[in-house]
Amino acid sequence: MTTENGLHDDEPHREGLAQRLNWLRAGVLGANDGIVSVAAIVVGVAGATSAFAPILTAGLAGLVGGAVSMALGEYVSVSSQRDSEHALIAKEKRELAEMPEEEFEELAGLYEAKGLSPATARQVAHELTEHDVLAAHLSAELNIDQNDVVSPWHAAFASAIAFTIGGILPLLSILFLPPSIRIIVTFVVVLIALAITGYVAAYIGGSSRGRAVVRVVIGGALALIATFLIGSLLGTSGVV
Repeated sequence: MTTENGLHDDEPHREGLAQRLNWLRAGVLGANDGIVSVAAIVVGVAGATSAFAPILTAGLAGLVGGAVSMALGEYVSVSSQRDSEHALIAKEKRELAEMPEEEFEELAGLYEAKGLSPATARQVAHELTEHDVLAAHLSAELNIDQNDVVSPWHAAFASAIAFTIGGILPLLSILFLPPSIRIIVTFVVVLIALAITGYVAAYIGGSSRGRAVVRVVIGGALALIATFLIGSLLGTSGVV
């Protein structure tokens, strides 16, 4: 289905795409990491002891520490990306001010390299320059939209909140279930949640849902099995 401008609804032509994808990417990855990280911690501790306090302490520590770590990592990463984009925008502004003719020829050359005839390429470059010279050069030369530079704060908050939401699920399931079934039920709950996040991530990226779900579920299962075995070994050996 197309809009009045001839654009397809299911294709990413709309403004703010980088911001939306940035939020979604950070949110999905944060939720997935929260589920796996906290689940692995509490399952490992539950494998060593059935006592409520150690499991609660370890789970809360993993939840808070992981959320802060995810937020900090996203902030640093996206800040570096934003600073690089701002530097490129400033450089392009300077070049347009100091050598506009050379920049025009470069813009026309870029469109000619994409397959337009020299005359058409120069006409396109002229019309785009008349409309918004900076936007034209940023888009053609650097694939940057100056109004769509990603926000590190948005990514940090989205990641921290998603990690917390994802991590609360295994923490609650293992704390408020009877010791006899808490580990197996937590396994099931975590793998279902991972399947959902894998599906959502694939849907956002337009990739195969099935492969994404299988990858994330297998990875999460391996993490849970590994930490449970370590916890059980430490518990039965009397180390803890």
